Amino acid sequence: MLQGIDVSNWQGTVDWAGHAEAGVAFAFAKATEGGDWTDKWFARNWNGMRESWIVCGAYHFARPKGDPIEQARHFLGAIRSAGGLRRGDLIALDLETNDGLRPEQVARYARRWCHHVERHAGVRPFIYTFQAFARGGHCAGLAEHPLWIASPESPRGNPPVPRPWRDWTIHQYASSPIDRNVFHGTRQELTKLGFHPR
Repeated sequence: MLQGIDVSNWQGTVDWAGHAEAGVAFAFAKATEGGDWTDKWFARNWNGMRESWIVCGAYHFARPKGDPIEQARHFLGAIRSAGGLRRGDLIALDLETNDGLRPEQVARYARRWCHHVERHAGVRPFIYTFQAFARGGHCAGLAEHPLWIASPESPRGNPPVPRPWRDWTIHQYASSPIDRNVFHGTRQELTKLGFHPR
């Protein structure tokens, strides 16, 4: 299994070279939240991963109350500003809050966000979520997207798989002192799920 981490502005400066030496093969950095917030560390993280030969991932923290298209554009704009997508780069939608909306409204937001990103960036987003949220129906219609499941209480590489998925792709198995993930497969198999220039 490939080892990975995910980071956001809470981590501050990340020692990417050190993580790469310690065996981290892939990582996700928070890029944006909602329609106008950009993580001030994102560009530095994006380039730090790239320089350390770590498979690069970027994620957007979903605010389902907002406009999904506006949020998708904001997210893709932040990636462009940080240097853009290269072959094998990964994208994820962090779906863990409902903003007070009903599950079907959250799911519709997510499907529209993903559709816009896939159409304009040519890459299918991962969905990051947790068991109870998915079970509540917030992820309906997203089964075609790779599942990145947050389940720190499960043994590494053995998380529960909520519907609508049949299998997991990335398991976030620890959240302290840093979020740690595993991918069940090779680096080549992981980058196949990423961006491929047309």
